[in-house]
Amino acid sequence: MPHASRVSHVAVIRSKAETLTLAQSVLDACRARNWKLATAESCTGGLVVGALTAIGGSSDVVERGFVTYSNGAKSELLGVLPEIIAEYGTVSAETAAAMAQARSPAPQLMWRYRSPASPAPAAPPQQSR
Repeated sequence: MPHASRVSHVAVIRSKAETLTLAQSVLDACRARNWKLATAESCTGGLVVGALTAIGGSSDVVERGFVTYSNGAKSELLGVLPEIIAEYGTVSAETAAAMAQARSPAPQLMWRYRSPASPAPAAPPQQSR
């Protein structure tokens, strides 16, 4: 099995064991900070939240996951402006950033993962004091 594939960006293909190890690391990091997690996925089609919820006990961290594969779903569920998608494309850093900044019905969520273009976590929101 290859370790990497190049399309428009580098996508690392991992074994199931590696994926679950990474998911466990994310859960542990969130627990250590008392964070809840939400995902907003597109091209990954729910694989990220699937890996997280495959681990027993993950419900203390994983709040919800959105799979917004279509442009309409990105706009309807996450509030991504259609103009952003039209100007930059579905698979772009700008669309991914808009997904990460989604209007969340759960403002207490402290860590968000977004796809499509960049698998890096979104910065946690600043807590108001």
